[in-house]
Amino acid sequence: MRGSLMNRRGVQRFRQALISTVGSVKIKLVLGFCIGFTLIALAGRASEFMGWTSHSASLERFSDSRKGYAIVMNTWKRYDLLKQSISHYSRCPRLDSIHIVWSEPSPPSDSLKKILYHILELNTRDGRQVKLKFDINKEDSLNNRFKEIPDMETDAVFSIDDDVIFPCSSVEFAFDVWQSASDTMVGFVPRMHWVDPTDGHMDHYIYGGWWSVWWTGTYSMVLSKAAFFHKKYLRIYTNEMPASIKDFITKNRNCEDIAMSFLVANVTGAPPIWVKGKIFEIGSTGISSMGGHTEKRTHCVDRFAAEFGRMPLVPTSVKAVDSRNIWFW
Repeated sequence: MRGSLMNRRGVQRFRQALISTVGSVKIKLVLGFCIGFTLIALAGRASEFMGWTSHSASLERFSDSRKGYAIVMNTWKRYDLLKQSISHYSRCPRLDSIHIVWSEPSPPSDSLKKILYHILELNTRDGRQVKLKFDINKEDSLNNRFKEIPDMETDAVFSIDDDVIFPCSSVEFAFDVWQSASDTMVGFVPRMHWVDPTDGHMDHYIYGGWWSVWWTGTYSMVLSKAAFFHKKYLRIYTNEMPASIKDFITKNRNCEDIAMSFLVANVTGAPPIWVKGKIFEIGSTGISSMGGHTEKRTHCVDRFAAEFGRMPLVPTSVKAVDSRNIWFW
């Protein structure tokens, strides 16, 4: 009897020791997993923290100039901003050329050209220098930013204003997204439209700015102040955009970006793609800060829909995010 009791106590002690050991092992495994996950995450972001991000693989994959991209930059008498933008974007790895849309009464000065070319020389890497060209226009019109450029060597166009800066990493990611859907517009600045609920005929529309996009999570345009599109749309805009729309844009100095969104959506029947990116606006406030801006843009959406004979814009809620730069996705 006594031996049996001692045996039972021994078994109970063994079980308690075993449970304690297993619990300890579980805790160690959980702690080990947490530490390992943290180290992996930190290692993955170390290059970002230390500025070690390498684009050599991208350069090898996209050595063909037609698979790089050209910047078409709209500017107007803001030479300091122009210099700053050229200095920044000329460092982007897959940029092939910069085309400056020049619509001022006088041609660019020799001193300005000299400074800009010098900036490009300073940013030359591995023997690769970005080409710089001025596209001179006789007429001052916002349509000039979408004129066809016959000698452009790349298919991809990154349309940008001279007072908007995006990190090269964001631009390169947007270019990758565009390559996966090269017929559509891919950009950083989303806007939307919706049917005017006060109109009984359902053929009048309202233009929605950023806060409308933020509130609803829906958009139907990406503005050409920061967007990729195929160069063929420059030809289509130049040759096939209704003259009445181009005349309206010239007269009102507004809505050329909405017109390009209409054109691309009319060709593709598909929505644009919004890419998440950090924007730095280095200039003063533009026309969007002026009174009546939303009403004017609403009028443009209404007028263009009537000109096209239908509403081609397609709403979507898709957003492209570079998961390499966030902790969770």
